[in-house]
Amino acid sequence: MKNIILFLLIAPLILSAQRNTGEIKLGHFSPSATDGGFIIGYEGGKFVDKNFKIGWSIDWFHKNYLDKTLVEKFDFYFGPSGTINEVRAETNLHSIPLLFTMSGYFPMSPRVSAYATGGIGAEMLLIFYNNFDNPSNDEFESAFDFSWRIGFGLLYEIGRRSDVFVEMTYHNSQPSWTYEVEDNYGHVAHRFERVFDMTGVMTRFGVRFYW
Repeated sequence: MKNIILFLLIAPLILSAQRNTGEIKLGHFSPSATDGGFIIGYEGGKFVDKNFKIGWSIDWFHKNYLDKTLVEKFDFYFGPSGTINEVRAETNLHSIPLLFTMSGYFPMSPRVSAYATGGIGAEMLLIFYNNFDNPSNDEFESAFDFSWRIGFGLLYEIGRRSDVFVEMTYHNSQPSWTYEVEDNYGHVAHRFERVFDMTGVMTRFGVRFYW
């Protein structure tokens, strides 16, 4: 009898704990602003019921690239200058979106489920770029914007506390910031708005753990 009472007391705690999840996601992201590359992310969540989960996610995408749009603007306003404008437009970008997420699951077999997922939140960019007058000097700027995503995937249950999954997600965000370039006489020549179109598709796989 004591064992039954003890089980009844701790069972809700065990069941509640099993609804918490942590997911590690790895894959490829192809934003419009730059070439595609590796992306890593983590998503924490909690099942509200058997087939519906809410949570949060954070990702990190890094790319060192040449901003060809900025090169064209420099060439237009200041004239072609060999490769110097390309050096000026080299950019080291870190993208960190933080989102509130929701996912719905649709069982297809005892171990396989399809799911739809979405998220809404904000994206922060950490931008390291070259100084216009002295391209050997690095400058730093940050940019923020509203962000959302929607996607779908397939999940396979490995065991009671672990799953593997693959997913494809459409991500939307366009952080931007402005800066001014002075002419040789110390007067403001032009104001540039740099829009980083981070809209693109993520293809990822991952592992989920329950506790």
